[in-house]
Amino acid sequence: MIHWRNVLFITHADVTIEPLVPVPEWGLSLKGKQRHRLFNDSAAALLVTAIYCSAEQKAIDGAGILSEAVRVDPIVIETLHENDRSATGFMPAAEFQATADLFFAYPDRSIRGWERAVDAQTRIVSATRALIESDKSNGDIAIVAHGGVGALLLCRILGVPISRELDQPGGGGGNHFMFDRETWQLRHGWRDIGCG
Repeated sequence: MIHWRNVLFITHADVTIEPLVPVPEWGLSLKGKQRHRLFNDSAAALLVTAIYCSAEQKAIDGAGILSEAVRVDPIVIETLHENDRSATGFMPAAEFQATADLFFAYPDRSIRGWERAVDAQTRIVSATRALIESDKSNGDIAIVAHGGVGALLLCRILGVPISRELDQPGGGGGNHFMFDRETWQLRHGWRDIGCG
């Protein structure tokens, strides 16, 4: 049986929100860790032979949990980080969602000092291409990162303009999509990691 070698882009699941701590330092909550462990039991996880993640703690946590199942050490890549929102820092949920709407709606503009969506997309696509090209493993690649840049990567894979319509479903993160590592053809869109 032929196995097409794929890339799984996995977003970190639920986090422990700590308003006084910089967002990149937030870790996974107990619920988030449980959801990642559910993914470890999936058929998709068993085919992973390489794990890459951003340097943000929540992504490192998620990658660490996956590594428990597949016995592969995660490789941290700085440029896999979420869109840079350091200009605003922590925001209440409603304010954050409204700002994120503008981020996707006006990709050529910096919204409230955030990294522009076009720049974040270029960065995540370049980082993904580079790690695929350098990877020497013989199975699937897992990238554990973030929802915003995941949506931007998915837009590029599908060849469509930047849009929040391709953002991950739900409110707590913890989703994945899969694409062919050679052709970049989408295998499937967003799925909850708790469902394999």
